[in-house]
Amino acid sequence: MTYLAAVVLGVAAGALAGMFGVGGGILFVPTLVALGLTQVHAEATSLLAMIPVVLLGVWRQQQYGNVRWRSSLVIGGASIVSAVGGAALAVTLPESALKRLFGVLLLVTATQIAWRAKNKT
Repeated sequence: MTYLAAVVLGVAAGALAGMFGVGGGILFVPTLVALGLTQVHAEATSLLAMIPVVLLGVWRQQQYGNVRWRSSLVIGGASIVSAVGGAALAVTLPESALKRLFGVLLLVTATQIAWRAKNKT
């Protein structure tokens, strides 16, 4: 039953992420926590789940000629270093602090989406 719930929630979160243009992790992490994972495990699982999506996206965008490889390598290298540092920090924080920080991220993201929607009209 948990796997079925994960698939249904994953499809719903993916569709919402695609419709609203937010990163999947904003929706996947709370979903995984609701399914019983700890905050750290939910965040790590969400990051791992993005690898096939990223690879497919790069492959498709490369076919359209939209990938700037030099910029991608610089940003990717910096992201790898930052991800390692962030993961090391995440495992040292108490679960409650990590949940609060993720909540702040959700609020900032929601504010940014609302601000852009308001100023677009």
